[in-house]
Amino acid sequence: MNEKNLHVIYTCFPGGKHKVLTMSYDDGRVEDRRLVDIFNKNGIKGTFHINGGLDADRIPPSEWKELYEGHEVSCHTYLHPTIARCSIEQVMQQIIEDRRVLEEAVGYPVRGLSYPNGSFSDEIVKYLPAVGIKYSRTVVSTGNFGMPTDYLRWNATCHHNRNLMDRAKEFVELYKTQYLYMMYVWGHSYEFSQQNNWELMEEFCEYIGGREDIWYATNIEIVDYMEAADRLQFTINGEMVYNPSVLDVWLEFDKKIVKAESGKITKLM
Repeated sequence: MNEKNLHVIYTCFPGGKHKVLTMSYDDGRVEDRRLVDIFNKNGIKGTFHINGGLDADRIPPSEWKELYEGHEVSCHTYLHPTIARCSIEQVMQQIIEDRRVLEEAVGYPVRGLSYPNGSFSDEIVKYLPAVGIKYSRTVVSTGNFGMPTDYLRWNATCHHNRNLMDRAKEFVELYKTQYLYMMYVWGHSYEFSQQNNWELMEEFCEYIGGREDIWYATNIEIVDYMEAADRLQFTINGEMVYNPSVLDVWLEFDKKIVKAESGKITKLM
């Protein structure tokens, strides 16, 4: 192949963007009401990991569908045990029962998880796909904005109490479009009440919301989109692509933004 026939093709996020923000909050506590309101005012999306078998100081199932509309409800196990100490049979039962309760309330397949107490093992990870889990978040913070290499061991950028505004400013200033960047923030909404620092999340969301170069997504939206991007089928010269997925996928083709439409062959030149 002649060198002049080669092209540079990058995967982009929806709309041709190269940055994504996602938020992840555990336990389904009553403070989620205020947190969801802050997210909604600023166009930010969150994933909320809920224990279906716990009720003290928690949002009742009757509110889940309406409260978390536009966001994502995800598993956190039924009773929040430290699962690395449990038998694999118990762990899978905890996840399956949590899924059952959550799905009955919200009316869609629940396909994500966050590890309760950050506890997991290689054996647990191995069995997660068998119970319908596509991703699971750890409690490890990387401090950076790279995309995950293993969605079943998904590490966040930071907890909201760890230099959140500094990380946000770094993220906003990223400009090299040859990379995909992700800022992933996690925590528990009750921590804002305990530490009397709701203004931190309000400041963060007002600062980072509504930016044209950021895609605001739930955890599962990121997983589904990147899976769709991986399924693209290119011609050998890179000038046409078939997208077998139900999702549109955006590409940068020789510095031009192109949408590979769902179920169609798209000419990139």
